[in-house]
Amino acid sequence: MPLTNSQYDSIIRKYELKQNDNRYRLDERSKEIHSKIPEYEQLEHLVASTSVEYGKKLLLGDDSALAELKVHLAELTKRKEALLTSHGYPADYLEAVYSCPYCKDTGYTSEGKCRCFKQEIINILYEQSNIQEVLQQENFQTLSYEYYTGKDLVNFRATVQTAQNFIKNFNSDYHNLFFYGTVGTGKSFLSNCIAKELIQKGNSVLYFSAIGLFDLLSRNTFDYKAKEELASLYDDLYHCDLLIIDDLGTELTTSFTSSQLFSCMNERHLRKKSTLISTNLSLEDLGNRYADRIFSRITSNYELCKFSGQDIRMYKKRTMNRK
Repeated sequence: MPLTNSQYDSIIRKYELKQNDNRYRLDERSKEIHSKIPEYEQLEHLVASTSVEYGKKLLLGDDSALAELKVHLAELTKRKEALLTSHGYPADYLEAVYSCPYCKDTGYTSEGKCRCFKQEIINILYEQSNIQEVLQQENFQTLSYEYYTGKDLVNFRATVQTAQNFIKNFNSDYHNLFFYGTVGTGKSFLSNCIAKELIQKGNSVLYFSAIGLFDLLSRNTFDYKAKEELASLYDDLYHCDLLIIDDLGTELTTSFTSSQLFSCMNERHLRKKSTLISTNLSLEDLGNRYADRIFSRITSNYELCKFSGQDIRMYKKRTMNRK
């Protein structure tokens, strides 16, 4: 999902502020040096007058003027640096100041967007995702297999591999995931691992609990005062690169929520935008709870990943209580 105009403008304003701040810092340094080292300002005037003198020679056809100018300017630069260092300043104290040396605070290099610009985009994507703080704790670096044994461990390792393949092929292969199984077996955790990796790669990810998603859809449908306020988020719902719907089945299931769920899934499918759904429901419960078309869409267009084992949250709680 590309940046909105307002998001792009926000990033550009940050660069303009950086440029203004750094120009101010350089001006203040220049005033300081001129005040403390009058000879330095005299050398600057000499640089200017020398440049004008040899510029005139070039215009009059003196082919050697440019080479001679470079020699003179190099000598004057050395004298300026020597003055600075002799007064305790770094030799580059009056060189242009940049927050990012790669793009010189423009956001772009000859190869395109600078790494700092890409990081600004990632920061926005984190903010949009609704799970920025959670991802600091729940990611592949903190993922552990220690809570699984036997067949549960085999299944979980296979599912992690599926998740990693999903990430690896995300930008070339349209794919959906459906995580199901008992409570506390790692479905949300692995969803967050996927979200963090994709955001780091510059993909847009939106996370909603099922309750939060249907609240958004309900307000957008029935609350006309909030409709304009929600318009951008509602649009992102269908255009973000990955939509995560967590804990499907915890919402109050009605004909409205069922129709809205199918509409959301269908629109994203038509746009070839990936969706990841997690639920504590079994496939049988899913079929009984939702319309046949929803069950059919999930079982035919999503890769099904079953989670099993002990409730990790309860296990951690019991372990903490023993300490």
